[in-house]
Amino acid sequence: MSDRFRDLLRKIGSGPHTGENLNRTEAADAMKMMLLQEATPAQIGAFLIAHRIKRPTSEELAGMLDGCDQFASKLQPLSTPPLLLNCPYDGRSRTAPVTPLTALIVATAGVPVILHGGDTMPTKEGITLTEIWQRLGVDWTTLTFEQVQQVLETTHLGFVYLPAHFPEAAALVPYRREIGKRPPLATMELMWCPYAGVATLACGYVHPPTELLFRETFKWRGMTQFITVKGLEGSCDLPRDRTCIIGVHQACDPAQEDSDLERLLLHPDEYGFAGKEVQLESLTQLLTDIQAVLEGKACELMQAAVWNGGFYLWQCGVSSDLESGLLTAKQLLIDGKVADKLETLQLAVQG
Repeated sequence: MSDRFRDLLRKIGSGPHTGENLNRTEAADAMKMMLLQEATPAQIGAFLIAHRIKRPTSEELAGMLDGCDQFASKLQPLSTPPLLLNCPYDGRSRTAPVTPLTALIVATAGVPVILHGGDTMPTKEGITLTEIWQRLGVDWTTLTFEQVQQVLETTHLGFVYLPAHFPEAAALVPYRREIGKRPPLATMELMWCPYAGVATLACGYVHPPTELLFRETFKWRGMTQFITVKGLEGSCDLPRDRTCIIGVHQACDPAQEDSDLERLLLHPDEYGFAGKEVQLESLTQLLTDIQAVLEGKACELMQAAVWNGGFYLWQCGVSSDLESGLLTAKQLLIDGKVADKLETLQLAVQG
């Protein structure tokens, strides 16, 4: 048992009248003790549920990310700053994920893309990015971290697989099932950056207060270049059945409150992309639909892929505006270049 951890647990778990928030250093210490298993299982479980009930502060989340950075390996800087698509680790259960197609489109255009995640995970236990890539013939679970770096450099795509590349964090996953609720770790992972250089983070969320938490946490950590997306099931996937609520934060002086925020309200109907979201019927059906998109066939998932791919091509500077980004994304799919990128990726990972 860790007496130090017990003191931090007592601080956040004492209730609304006598409880206190942790400072950044204390939160980093707590995270390190959980990652190293210096805290007992009883202490870790109590901390995670107490922290959820209290609600984490931005300073605490910044400290917990600091703690992760001391143990997690980082992909090394590339000549072109990458795009990180940060999505909930517990996957999708209602709507078809378009994130892998978005990543392939952006990578085909020459911009590196990094994703991260793990295996089926509580509490949603939805379909994960890991499973989708495996069914696409890209098994990231077999690669060492050094091999992921090589694949990223040669194909512009990389995936950090938690059990193999950050096992200390993966060891905390069972607590999610045991406490029956998403712990603050589930919010923290949406802001994690397993990359050592300058990058643009796209962070998905469901509830508006989470976006404010993103902005305040990044301010603590000096990050000024990120995109917040009120996406499908908390992912980075832009919806087509409602207005897209997006915050674009460009690099500037972090001391100036909200001076870097550009609020985008994108109406899919104004661009000809309004429609019902593609429902997630099964993994088999999803792969059939993805294959149709890669073959350039017209379908609802094709619309979703172009809508998302075009937006991120615009935000990564490949296209000067959204309209041209949409045209470029569609052409890359129709010409078979995205399918070629997938084949190149398959060969790189298998090799």
